[in-house]
Amino acid sequence: MKIGAVFPSIEIGHDPTVIRDWVQTAEGLGYDYILTYDHVLGAEHARRDPKLWGPYTEAHPFHEPFTLFAWMAGFTSTIELVTGILILPQRQAALVAKQAAEIALLSGNRLRLGVGTGWNYVEYEALGMPYASRGQMFDEQLDVMEALWTQPIVDFRGEFHRVDRANVMPQPTRPIPIWFGAMSKVAIRRAVKRGNGLIFASRPSDQLRPLASAQEQLEAAGRSVADFGFEASLDFSLGEAAWRSDLEAWEKAGGTHVALRAMDTGNAMMGLESVGYAGPADYISALETFMRAIG
Repeated sequence: MKIGAVFPSIEIGHDPTVIRDWVQTAEGLGYDYILTYDHVLGAEHARRDPKLWGPYTEAHPFHEPFTLFAWMAGFTSTIELVTGILILPQRQAALVAKQAAEIALLSGNRLRLGVGTGWNYVEYEALGMPYASRGQMFDEQLDVMEALWTQPIVDFRGEFHRVDRANVMPQPTRPIPIWFGAMSKVAIRRAVKRGNGLIFASRPSDQLRPLASAQEQLEAAGRSVADFGFEASLDFSLGEAAWRSDLEAWEKAGGTHVALRAMDTGNAMMGLESVGYAGPADYISALETFMRAIG
């Protein structure tokens, strides 16, 4: 089982020394990967129709994943860098293909690209992308990106994209793993069809049934379950007994990855207790406590 850590983007602040210390601590403790969330914009939730339902607002800062990972890659050597998830349809597919290829190359192929469609229609509007057709655009983006990563010249015409005999150079030296955020049955079906793994947004014990469903679908599609990844997250607030039982159940069920989440933001919405992190040292301490507890 691979053990990761969710980068506490919303709470850790923007002091580069503090962020570097957290990242290097994670790598030094033996964490296999760092996972970061993604929002380009924060938006006020009040007086919206339709309602914005996600846990993050204009008060929550996010570091941009590709910029963050380009910087992290310069002072790390082994830890994997994971977007969990990048909201793909609000971005230009060709630009994402270029940025992802660069991160993969410059990090020594340590990028795992987790993607999804998101929930914040305000971001889509501000970025000039259609929210209503995000699902159809998402599927086409995957075709565009795969072509740009593998073909010497791409001539693509779709409903949303036109690439007129162009390419991305340099290309990745090996395939970039694409995992899908598993917030719906549609996302699981997409991942089974063309992904390398699924990122579930909550603790393992809550995701055993969707995990089993995905495994059944993989087998029905003739795909190897053993070559597919399944990731869940464990909140630090749950405590050692819950960590151990969930890890055991997840591994027994075929789960392959678990990420520690040590942040208070969003806990109330998810029915979790707040820890009351008092500053940067507490986020580092959580990394140490968790890894020590699970061995």
